[in-house]
Amino acid sequence: MENGKNKDKISRRDFFKLMGAAGMTSAGLTACGNKGGNTATASGDIPAGQMTYRTNPSTGDKVSLLGFGMMRLPSVGGRSAREGNEAIDQEMVNRMVDYALEHGVNYFDTSPAYCRGGSESATGIALSRHPREKFFVATKLSNFAPSTWTREGSIGMYRNSMKALQVDYIDYYLLHGIGMGAKPMEEFESRYIENGVLDFLLEERAAGRIRYLGFSYHGDIRVFDRLLAEHDKYKWDFVQIQLNYLDWKYAKQINPRNTDAEYLYGELAKRGIPAVIMEPLLGGRLSNVANDVVAMFKQREPEASVASWAFRFAGSFPDVLTVLSGMTRMEHLQDNLRTYGPLKPLTEEDFGFLQSIADRMMQRDTIPCNDCKYCMPCPYGIDIPAILLHYNKCLNEDNIVESTQDENYRRARRAYLVGYDRSVPKLRQASHCIGCNQCSPHCPQRIDIPAELHRIDAYVERLKQDV
Repeated sequence: MENGKNKDKISRRDFFKLMGAAGMTSAGLTACGNKGGNTATASGDIPAGQMTYRTNPSTGDKVSLLGFGMMRLPSVGGRSAREGNEAIDQEMVNRMVDYALEHGVNYFDTSPAYCRGGSESATGIALSRHPREKFFVATKLSNFAPSTWTREGSIGMYRNSMKALQVDYIDYYLLHGIGMGAKPMEEFESRYIENGVLDFLLEERAAGRIRYLGFSYHGDIRVFDRLLAEHDKYKWDFVQIQLNYLDWKYAKQINPRNTDAEYLYGELAKRGIPAVIMEPLLGGRLSNVANDVVAMFKQREPEASVASWAFRFAGSFPDVLTVLSGMTRMEHLQDNLRTYGPLKPLTEEDFGFLQSIADRMMQRDTIPCNDCKYCMPCPYGIDIPAILLHYNKCLNEDNIVESTQDENYRRARRAYLVGYDRSVPKLRQASHCIGCNQCSPHCPQRIDIPAELHRIDAYVERLKQDV
């Protein structure tokens, strides 16, 4: 069944039916240590032994509800290693992995494509310093380029992952980015079926070198529906989906080619397939919200971070195995540990509050960029994510104006132009886009990137000309 046929949106009552007895009493949800609640404040120490765990239904493995996404590892310059050309700060990665393990995190998610190809190696170095039974490692067959669609190319990538991670088995292995591309169904066939690679991975699972086999879904719902229809054949152990309080019912409205998380989660739940959650913060969009939305969060719960609300939403569903967070700095890790150490599940009133937040956010015409950087590198050197994210930032701060007569025109004009030059070098700005469209087919959010870049460039030119 395609998402377009699933017309009825979920009510608060239906939400709690899906959640079941979500929380400390739900099946498969346990916490270690004091169950009386999280005594740590947003600025206090984080006690060990508080992590919330979910039970893998097929094996009984206890998996931390917080999963460490190794997609945005710190660079030696302090930024995410996905940006620029700075090397990964291995010492900081080691410290963060040590701290995560000490506080109960045991799921680490990486890919050959992350951090310009350096994530798996950095993850392997950090984890190899700990006993193998203390962690679960997840990685992906990121065979996006046609040159890797051959059987030899894909199997070579799989074996390289083993070597880089310094392991002789992979706990969670994924077919990466199912549904992406200009021709999603044809690309799935080429990447996994026609070359016999999926059959090979099934053999590896039977041999124990892959413990659990699943896929990460982006894009075309027909591919998702097909793979679930073939669940009896492949017996998927888990599926990774995008789920957050904005995408729960608005993903399709944001972009007609996307699919509401309500449908994705529901299809997995009714088959008993555990869900691994990506993009709980929409690439940071749900932590960098508009000022009026921040005020709503702080009025309701002053000590809680804005990001913690999104993580609580994702973690409150009982068939969620783990929620991934790409953490660049120690404070990101610490804030997430407070949220899941232990989880304070959503109440019905909390759910209604988040839905009102989502409704309010939909009133702003933000560009649904998650800063995943799958559109990069641009052959003309344009920094696509930085351009889109700067526009969203200005929109959320009320620094997008329609007329020179707007009350805050002068302030907004200066904020946009000065911030644009600071965040995006001139040679990488939208004015250099020629519309080749090599970027859009790789975008999981299905953004028409050239159209957005041309729109932003036209807006910038109007600001510069002061008209």
